[in-house]
Amino acid sequence: MNEIENKSQYIENVQKGERNMKRNTDLDGLIARTLNGETMAYAEVYEQTSDSLYQTIRFLVGNAEDAQDIVQETYLEAHRYLHRFDRSRPFRPWLMGIALRQTKACRKRRWLQLRKIGKAAQYGRAQEEDFSGQIADRLDYNGLAEQIERLPYKLKQIIVLRYLNDYSQEEMAETLNIPLGTVKSRIHTALERLRQEADGASAKSSVKREFEMGGKRS
Repeated sequence: MNEIENKSQYIENVQKGERNMKRNTDLDGLIARTLNGETMAYAEVYEQTSDSLYQTIRFLVGNAEDAQDIVQETYLEAHRYLHRFDRSRPFRPWLMGIALRQTKACRKRRWLQLRKIGKAAQYGRAQEEDFSGQIADRLDYNGLAEQIERLPYKLKQIIVLRYLNDYSQEEMAETLNIPLGTVKSRIHTALERLRQEADGASAKSSVKREFEMGGKRS
């Protein structure tokens, strides 16, 4: 059974690699055309990459309006510096790196604004309806989305890139501009935190069930 599962996983990984290779080749052609001045080519780059980028940023900032602004600023900056992009490397991690820097700047601006008006405690991170998209679907298991939401921002980034965007550890290191060892350490820490939360939630659920059963027996 394990041999069959291993073969199935191997085939799935090969197919995924082929899809990624084709996707990167398509993007490389569009980037070349963009650098040659074709406006519509960059519009196609946006069409192919913006959904997953928005979903990631939306999850990180918890606010649809901020996420839309960050995505817009990301593509403006990417277009401005596209001539510096090393086309021997994948485009998506480079783009995500810009988005994460924009996210950090947005969070800093937001905090400064809230601090200035003295309402930081009232800043709610309400989850609008559009949060129920693909990312929510992939996380909505035993409250996992809520557990990830409670992680420190640096650990949340790691989980989002690794398990929602399927980035390799090397791509994460490049995107976040941190050493590979730091990526591995943060993955371990984030998963350990999530395990602890899951164990705590399970224990609370067991106590609650025992209490309810005790009430019924009495």
